[in-house]
Amino acid sequence: MNKEYEPDWDQPVNRIEEPAVAVKPQTINGVKQIVTIRLDVDMLEWFKSAGPGYQTRINQVLREYMDAQRAAASQEK
Repeated sequence: MNKEYEPDWDQPVNRIEEPAVAVKPQTINGVKQIVTIRLDVDMLEWFKSAGPGYQTRINQVLREYMDAQRAAASQEK
């Protein structure tokens, strides 16, 4: 464990069990899972410099990228 790590959670975590039936990903927005990722220091500092909510902003950027990739893939079909 990284002894220098200090968690800085700015959003509550909703924990749910896996649904018994298949659920479209769009229907479970807002459910968060705690993960550990390695980010470039300058990029993380940039997101943090905008104030509280930096994890939410990083999530939004990743979601926009995912949505763009899905849209591109569906157009190829």
